[in-house]
Amino acid sequence: ESGCGKTTLGRTILGLEQPTGGSVRFDGVDVLRASGAGRRDLSRRMQMIFQDATGSLNPRMKVGDIVAEPLAIHSAVAVRRRRDRVAELLERVGLFSVDAERYPHELSGGQRQRVGIARAIALRPEFIFCDEPVSALDVSVQSQILNLLSDLKHQLNLTYLFVAHNLAVVRHISDRSAVMYLGKIVEIGHADDVYETPSHPYTQALLSAVPDINPGRPRPHTALTGDVPSPIDPPPGCALNPRCPLATDKCREVSPVLETKPGLTADHLVACHHVEVPAPESKPSI
Repeated sequence: ESGCGKTTLGRTILGLEQPTGGSVRFDGVDVLRASGAGRRDLSRRMQMIFQDATGSLNPRMKVGDIVAEPLAIHSAVAVRRRRDRVAELLERVGLFSVDAERYPHELSGGQRQRVGIARAIALRPEFIFCDEPVSALDVSVQSQILNLLSDLKHQLNLTYLFVAHNLAVVRHISDRSAVMYLGKIVEIGHADDVYETPSHPYTQALLSAVPDINPGRPRPHTALTGDVPSPIDPPPGCALNPRCPLATDKCREVSPVLETKPGLTADHLVACHHVEVPAPESKPSI
């Protein structure tokens, strides 16, 4: 749900937000304490694709200058080769080299997001935070951008932290999926495990809210009551307890630990005192 801290988490990982405590480690380096050359190196290896493609592009700069900016800041490519590198990047994300002479307002929403992707991969990063990169796009364009991101992931050996509200999108692009509620991860595991055996009441509620295209295979419906509590003043114990149908006194007093549960795989972790592991959905025969 909106406001649970997904974007804040990603921006904190990149060092764009300063947390009040804790640490963020990338390849053994604490991102929050890095400075100077270390910070510069991390900014090259870690990039971001923004949700609002229009707002993330400078309207006064041409597309070629926008994509070339990180190359210039990090002196990654010689000046004489910069134009060729920009053309290569634009073509890799499905644009034309002549688009380098256009301004962002002359492009469609999908094209602008492709420019943002080209800028993000310009420095050959290892990690990219994708902050709902398709939520503002038409459905037909969403599939094109998702396929592009999937292709780039394999071609460039990238790791994504991909944030999305669309559960089908998350399953399509993710190897591992995490579910957040009020600033905490309540369930995490391999994408197929989380989707086929959702074990936290909140995960079950999210998935049961998605329309089922197979009416002959009904699935249990989990309903949550009430509103999301304030993240500034969360309830004691499990943050979901005011809305959870399984809540007991223990849930209202003791915050559950993210851990594996009987019946789940070793890397499928759940933060709940009363996990009910549903049977995996049987896949229809073809």
